[in-house]
Amino acid sequence: MSSQPLVVEEWRRVILHVDADAFFVACEQATNPRLKGRPVVVGRERGIVTAASYEAKARGIKRGMRIWEVKRLCPEAIVLHSDYEKYSLFSVRLGEILREFSPQVEQYSIDEAFVDLTGLRRPSHSSYEMLGRRIQEAITTELDISVSIGISLTKVLAKIASREGKPGGLTVIRGREIHRHLERLPIAEVWGVGPNTAAWCAKLGINTALDFARRSEGFIRSHFSKPFYEIWQELNGTVVYPVRPEPKESYRSISKVRTFAPTGDRSAIYAQLSANLEDACFKARRYRLAPQRLIVLLRTQEFEERAVELRLSTACAYPIILGRFVQKGFEELYEPGRVYRQTGVMLTNLVAVRHTQTSLFEDQVQLERLERLYRAVDGLRTRLGMEVVAGGWALRGPAPADRLKIPMVNIRV
Repeated sequence: MSSQPLVVEEWRRVILHVDADAFFVACEQATNPRLKGRPVVVGRERGIVTAASYEAKARGIKRGMRIWEVKRLCPEAIVLHSDYEKYSLFSVRLGEILREFSPQVEQYSIDEAFVDLTGLRRPSHSSYEMLGRRIQEAITTELDISVSIGISLTKVLAKIASREGKPGGLTVIRGREIHRHLERLPIAEVWGVGPNTAAWCAKLGINTALDFARRSEGFIRSHFSKPFYEIWQELNGTVVYPVRPEPKESYRSISKVRTFAPTGDRSAIYAQLSANLEDACFKARRYRLAPQRLIVLLRTQEFEERAVELRLSTACAYPIILGRFVQKGFEELYEPGRVYRQTGVMLTNLVAVRHTQTSLFEDQVQLERLERLYRAVDGLRTRLGMEVVAGGWALRGPAPADRLKIPMVNIRV
């Protein structure tokens, strides 16, 4: 079959697709460099492989394989429990990096995103390919993970391009080059085409993506339903699926919960809650994120659960500051005479630290001192363990309620 261009116009629209390589494992290797270059598997808690490093894949380990099979096949494999909160935080950071290049970013899944780059060549003083490489370098530098990038006229074509360059590659499919990339791609590997549709295509003499794209519009409409007509349009360079920016409200949260021996002691319960806050804030700072809202939770011995949500006047991840808000929530929830068995703190509406704005009434010198303080604390915790240092403010228990003054706080019970 001769290869004739499908689309003459070079760039109708420019869509970039980012696909993280072995994302779950990459997150584990980024936070624990000793795992790099080794066969690593995630999914111990489920008993099956949910993700595997490329080193593990090279030894024959596949997704869905049982853990006991992994150990038999590769005794030196490192098998880890999944940490979905960690992966969500990496995903949030990935989205923030992409938004530095374009406001139109759609986080399609935890490890994938689409970015509309249309018209950004001139303001960025670079070609679309160079812009893609800058994005790739920024992600690798800031997150220490590998991503594959595809750039083309539509989402479907961009997804084909990113898959072509895995792992760690960057592929550009220009309008005049679409046919060259589709002619060697089985129709079953096109995004949105399942096995049943692929079998139907085979009966119609359609084996590759190019076979499908070259059929007439009338043929496609008469033999396929609307979703596949839309895929046909996208393969031919017409945008049907625009990039839909993700609202910030959909960002993930950080939660820390502690279950302990049932007690009614006010100071002991508050100490547990304070430890929740310390751990949650440590994780937020690790990913350079700060919450705009905070949820405090108490659960009784009878498993009755109550929680309050507080809006913060300034997004930050410093327990010394957030402790006042936690205490306010604690005062709303705690009932003398009741026995409690669990506490929890959730940081929500996360934003990148560099996007936060401080109030004109806040002491900038104090904030700089806090930043230096917690940088030192985080360094000690990272090297020596979480228990090596804790906030002394939490040890003295909650202050009297009448001394608690917190402006600009909205509480929902």
